[in-house]
Amino acid sequence: MVDQARMAALAKEPLVVVGAPTSAFRGTWRELRDVFRQREMLGMLIRRDLKARYKDSALGFVWTLVRPLTQLLIYYFVMGQILGAAKGIDNFAIYVFTGLSAYTLFSEIVAGSTGSIVGNSGLIKKVYVPREVFPLASVGAALVNYTIQFGILIVATLVIGVFPWHAGLVYLIPSLLVILVYGAAIGLVLAALNVYLRDVQFVIDVGLMVLLWASPIVYSYSMVIQRLKVDWLLAVYTNNPLTLSVLGMQNAIWLHDPADVTYPSHLMLRLLVAFVIGLFLLIGAQRVFSRLQGNFAQEL
Repeated sequence: MVDQARMAALAKEPLVVVGAPTSAFRGTWRELRDVFRQREMLGMLIRRDLKARYKDSALGFVWTLVRPLTQLLIYYFVMGQILGAAKGIDNFAIYVFTGLSAYTLFSEIVAGSTGSIVGNSGLIKKVYVPREVFPLASVGAALVNYTIQFGILIVATLVIGVFPWHAGLVYLIPSLLVILVYGAAIGLVLAALNVYLRDVQFVIDVGLMVLLWASPIVYSYSMVIQRLKVDWLLAVYTNNPLTLSVLGMQNAIWLHDPADVTYPSHLMLRLLVAFVIGLFLLIGAQRVFSRLQGNFAQEL
């Protein structure tokens, strides 16, 4: 009798097809509500990702700083001192670490999200939860790591005596939001594509390496203006969301003589426009993800 009652109750439940076509905003809103209902699981996945990264490690979260600090030392001595990139750039170490931490946040979001579905294949094949929680967990873990790096950056500014208490701090939040929006949008699409084509995770490594050098992190934006004489190429370079975010972060954190530094005109407006475009791209990315997620379990 209990089994019959259970089957009768199940028969009354509406059939929900995963990845069913629906209008963009209504479908995205519905799936955002599903993710919100699973917020406890999302938090658990973020904690699990952080713990798994440093499992059996004696130093734990200290390793979050090892790679960027190592890169900082390499860029500071090799690029800054030996190759002379530090000439004309005040507080070069702060300048590099500000841009490097912004890039690291973006790269961790994209790389972590790309492998998130494949990496959780065992869980995905056993139970149904909104698949978006797995890429979003990578976003959350990357944001936690960035918070640690940002804290070290602020401490460094205090030690050196260049704490950024100035009007440029207004650029911090818009720059961070642009990184999060574009990182999440790209991560959602790549996470879905990686299920069907595993080469995606290797291609993204190359793409992230190119983005590192295509952003003004170890060189100044002024150098780009001087050497990049083609107007449309300069426009493409400048309006790259990662470039805008790095420039915004530098404007917020890095103290410098305004007369010696050139920024794109209307930087705040560019950041706000990039953010709005990024929101629409994020909605589109979620719809692509939703269309492709129906066969995840079979492909995995």
